[in-house]
Amino acid sequence: MAPGTDERLMARAVRLAARGLYTADPNPRVGCVIARGEEVVGEGWHAVAGGDHAEAVALRAAGNRARGASVYLSLEPCCHHGRTPPCTDALIAAGVARVVCAQRDPDPRVAGRGFRQLEEAGIRVERLDRMAADARALNIGFIKRMTTGRPWVRVKLATSLDGRTALANGESQWITADAARTDVHRWRARASCILTGSGTVLADDPGLDVRLTLADLGLEGGPTPKPWVAIVDSGLRTPATARVFGRHDCVRIFTASTDTPATNALAAAGSEVIPLRQTGKGQVDLQDLLWELGRLRANEVHVEAGATLCGALLAAGLVDELIWYVAPSILGSDARGAFALPPLHAMTDRVRVHIQEVRHVGPDLRIRAYPIVDRDHERQ
Repeated sequence: MAPGTDERLMARAVRLAARGLYTADPNPRVGCVIARGEEVVGEGWHAVAGGDHAEAVALRAAGNRARGASVYLSLEPCCHHGRTPPCTDALIAAGVARVVCAQRDPDPRVAGRGFRQLEEAGIRVERLDRMAADARALNIGFIKRMTTGRPWVRVKLATSLDGRTALANGESQWITADAARTDVHRWRARASCILTGSGTVLADDPGLDVRLTLADLGLEGGPTPKPWVAIVDSGLRTPATARVFGRHDCVRIFTASTDTPATNALAAAGSEVIPLRQTGKGQVDLQDLLWELGRLRANEVHVEAGATLCGALLAAGLVDELIWYVAPSILGSDARGAFALPPLHAMTDRVRVHIQEVRHVGPDLRIRAYPIVDRDHERQ
């Protein structure tokens, strides 16, 4: 086999996994390539939860040529019965000789057991760790949920150059240009749910839907992705006439209120009202919120909210990633800021971030950054 063949075929498996970016949720995005030497004889990806796994699709395409072949997987094969049978059983039955994986599956039902089952059946198992980062990036939310019980929280912001989200009177349309607003729909499309606050619903009445089809997203034709909506509404202020109810099949409202008439009205509008633990100030406990989102199998949570909720998430160390669009304009000191945070008394109290990427999206900049979290605080 030529040098670099493993890397080339694993890169192909990762690209195949990316085809499930908008449809596989809440399952992981997985790609599979089956090859005899350098010749690909079958390939597949996990397209939709409940459908065939990547291994099953690739084995079907390879047929008898899978016997004695090498299998390249972006994630360890499952070894448990769910809506589909174990992929380890299928690989063993097909008589493959070698399985190369980019990463271990963090699902406690798998977590190395898939590798062991293959090895016990006489199949050689290899880890291609140098490809793990690319495979991990596709499943960052699934990995976090499986290892911590909580989803990956991605906060989207759109501000002026001086960090302002709206004028003092609340006018914010449009700070960024068309290209950035279209890009936002790509991030919405890959999320499990879109999280906002009741203040944003009252002020802007957003639809929070995805306005791109799979074809728009560069994939084979199919329906528009439909993440569900989560609203943090401590006092049940969300009106039953809000646009989100007409645009989403599933809207869940997380509250600290026990107001039965308001609960009944929102339920009649099509929402599920979920009471959570409250803080001493009568607000929804955000730690409890994330545990509940994890229980509901949300992998990636896309936050589009005002300064209050965004600031509270950031101050609590619950933001994993920032997607920040910066427009080439200045709104001035009277305009509204991006985060409502407690006053800082020393520079050591500032929130620091690691900037991963800066790129132009039309005339605007898009910054991807990761807050640097105090791990001791995170464990409390």
